This record gives sequence, structure tokens and C-alpha cells, in this order.
Amino acid sequence: MHNIKDLKIWNKSIDLAVRIYQITSDYPIDERYGLISQSRRSAVSIPSNISEGAGRNTKGEFKQFLGVANGSSYELQTQLVIAEKLGFVNEQIAGELLDNIDELQKMNYKLQGALK
Repeated sequence: MHNIKDLKIWNKSIDLAVRIYQITSDYPIDERYGLISQSRRSAVSIPSNISEGAGRNTKGEFKQFLGVANGSSYELQTQLVIAEKLGFVNEQIAGELLDNIDELQKMNYKLQGALK
């Protein structure tokens, strides 16, 4: 079992989720059940799965939940690209968020490798 508060990847993913909530609050209201909901769920799924895995009993279980978190990061990445192309988020903000996601994905792969 790991202390999630000490995991840099968990802290960074919490910050990302908060930022996604802030950004999506400016999306058009008719996207409430579309990109807003999907983006928020994907963003929240990342730290949630990291923490659930950290609380499991084996490294294998932790690694499995990191894989789910990574999948959610790729979903969020795709949703941000779509939102940018639709003009819901500007290029600079989207770029910063996509860089953050890329960093989380790299951290995730490294952590998974360390759990072997």
C-alpha cells in the first residue's frame, strides 16, 4: 500500500482534474452531457484509479489500475483535441493541458515499469 499524497503522479493528476473542471465550465451549455461530462469523468478517473491501485495489496493490482488511469488520460487527450478544434478551448490552453497529460503518461509508464 502506498501513501497517495506522496505520489507525484497523483498530485499532478489532481491538479489536472481541477483545471479540466475550470476549463469545461466555459464550454457551451449544450455540451453539458457531451464533452463537458466526458472530459470531467476522464480527468477524475486518472487520480481515482491511481489512488485505488495504490490502495491494493499487490504491485500487479497497482499496475493494472495505472493502466486504467493511462487509458483515461488518452481519452482526455482526445477530448481536448476535439474541444480545441471546435473552438471551446484556445490553442495555448489546450497545448498546456496536452503537455500536462503527456507528462502524466510518461510518469505512468515509468511507475508501471518500476512495479515489475
